[in-house]
Amino acid sequence: MTLADWLSRLEKLHFKTIDMGLERVKQAAQRLGVIAPGAFVFTVAGTNGKGSTSTLIHNVLLEAGYHVGLYTSPHLIQFNERICIDGQICSDQELISAFEAIEATRGEISLTYFEFTTLAAAWIFQRKKLDAWVLEVGLGGRLDAVNIWDPDIAVVTSIDLDHQQWLGENREAIGIEKVGIGRPGKPLVMGDPNPPLSVVEHANSQAMELYLRNREFSVLTDQTEWRADVSAGQSRTVQQIEHLPYPQIYLDNALSALQALVLSPFTITQPQLRKALMDTRLTGRQQIVHEAPAVMLDVGHNPHAARALTKSLLSSEYKRVHCIVGMLNDKAVTETLLELLACVDTWYPVNAASSRGAPASEISDLLTQAGATIGRCSTHPGRCCEQLMTRLSKNDLIVVFGSFYTVSEVIQYCNFAKE
Repeated sequence: MTLADWLSRLEKLHFKTIDMGLERVKQAAQRLGVIAPGAFVFTVAGTNGKGSTSTLIHNVLLEAGYHVGLYTSPHLIQFNERICIDGQICSDQELISAFEAIEATRGEISLTYFEFTTLAAAWIFQRKKLDAWVLEVGLGGRLDAVNIWDPDIAVVTSIDLDHQQWLGENREAIGIEKVGIGRPGKPLVMGDPNPPLSVVEHANSQAMELYLRNREFSVLTDQTEWRADVSAGQSRTVQQIEHLPYPQIYLDNALSALQALVLSPFTITQPQLRKALMDTRLTGRQQIVHEAPAVMLDVGHNPHAARALTKSLLSSEYKRVHCIVGMLNDKAVTETLLELLACVDTWYPVNAASSRGAPASEISDLLTQAGATIGRCSTHPGRCCEQLMTRLSKNDLIVVFGSFYTVSEVIQYCNFAKE
């Protein structure tokens, strides 16, 4: 079977796409022999910022000479992006070998697509005898497949509304699910500057070694560089790391990654840290891929991400902002779009290439009811972007926003090189 064959099969293997719980995947991991990592484990959860935080942790350790595995999801172009070792994505054959090993040992255990692929990452990582695993949570935290491994350091980047049908209807419930990746006596870095009090109390009640933003660690900025004040170890001794370059990712996420790294046993020099900060970037996160007119890709798909994008756009100097938007219908579509109304001049709803995609006509109706201006263009994301690039002023900005499916189609159709 090819990798495409395997991935198609995994989509149909379990009767539910999402089936929260750890019992099945933990049992399968034990049979596979990957329940003990044999490496230092970072686990990263959060409504937004998981990918960039995980990637920066990986890149800093790699720059410092360590061997590191990085597991993230979802992917933008090819599945292999999800599993990286020392900065290189896994080959088709490595993935196929992992899938074959899981299939040979799981027996009667039924696994979801995500559970199966999470085990594949662990199988590959274990055979490489890595120094560290960096695991990004797929959904929530407490009941996510990556939580079968005990993290040496856990990070929660942010807590906001998303996936309410699985995680709860408010920040308090969602936050409890996310801090579920923490362990008694182990560090939990809380990157959210304003976590619900109940979440903090819960972490304390579980005897987690809690590091709170603006209590144990903080940031001081000026126009050209920033300084991180971080806490080292249980003594909470403040360590100042100065003269840091502004990263390509959100500064808040860089700060959380830095606090996690300071708590780890790895030796990292400031030149190594500076280089990783300057070099780390993620495809599809406020990424400019074309100029005159500018094209920005952003896979944000919830109100929290939309607020961050709005803040950035309102401080920009583009003449007009045009938004190509395609979203999935199981997201908070209305609430997310309303967050962007203040900074978008014209909207172009498109169809996301997924059975869960919200039709462009429905997005258009929602925006029209909110008083937004709808532009005429193709409802295919790539064709829409291509058409706008030939029609708009060189001082305008095209934002491609919403689901990974939407951004992925634009990248491939318009042949934007992946950085």
